[in-house]
Amino acid sequence: MAGSALAVGGIAVAAVLGLGTAMVGGAGATSQRMAAAADAAALAAADALSGAIPVADEPCAVAGRVARAHGAALESCLIDGAVVIVHVSAAYAGFPAVAGSRAGPPELPAGDGSSR
Repeated sequence: MAGSALAVGGIAVAAVLGLGTAMVGGAGATSQRMAAAADAAALAAADALSGAIPVADEPCAVAGRVARAHGAALESCLIDGAVVIVHVSAAYAGFPAVAGSRAGPPELPAGDGSSR
């Protein structure tokens, strides 16, 4: 009888550890998915803002469509000159997963190219 209880306890511990590992792995995957969604949304909005892609929509509307295509919701979209900053979110196991990204023209280091 004691051996059966020990076996059941071992199986329960293994199941809990396996479930915990799966939850951590899923959270990591969701985090990476949100980062990719934020990057893609910011790049799409920056391309729309610069005219690199011809669209009839506003840049933030384009960012929202791209975020939804990645399974995320666009939480904020800020246009600052030629730079677009976005934040996206989604839920995993009832917890929010958020990410942000910015896209625009590259910043030149101080003194680079200004005196030529």
